[in-house]
Amino acid sequence: MAKVGIVLGSDSDWAVMEPGYRILRDFGISVDVLVASAHRTPRAVQDFVVSAKERGIEVIIAVAGAAAHLPGTVAAHTTLPVIGVPVAGKALSGMDALLSIVQMPAGVPVGTMAIDGGKNAGLYAASILALRDEGVARCLTDFRESQAEAVCRKNEVLRIKTESEEKEEKNAKTER
Repeated sequence: MAKVGIVLGSDSDWAVMEPGYRILRDFGISVDVLVASAHRTPRAVQDFVVSAKERGIEVIIAVAGAAAHLPGTVAAHTTLPVIGVPVAGKALSGMDALLSIVQMPAGVPVGTMAIDGGKNAGLYAASILALRDEGVARCLTDFRESQAEAVCRKNEVLRIKTESEEKEEKNAKTER
């Protein structure tokens, strides 16, 4: 079974990552979640990451705000793909976290999502796993198709609405 690790810098980051977690679970992907700080509990982060491969984890998502050192710290301890999710903060609206994650030094890559991009982090992790797992690949394809269908339904609703408004305008002009 495919497996992803999620490391949250704070329990308050769960609101950002929960949509991605739900996607992973819906796709049948097992998830290990840890709340640990790169600065306050560095040993817990290191232990989680160093043991990840032997626990079957294939991708790690690291979610952090402010200086956002967590994704880089995770990447420093593994060769597994690491996805960083910057969290919006009060002072700089997440730009500090985004820049901290996206500016990793050469040799220690972290794939970086948008600020508060937890859902896309889950989808990106699933995309990586889909390279070798047919079940995940099917789930991802089905998800994309359902998104396309939803857009088509919204387009049809809007088309009907605008045609109706145009018809009403023509009728109003005719009555004048």
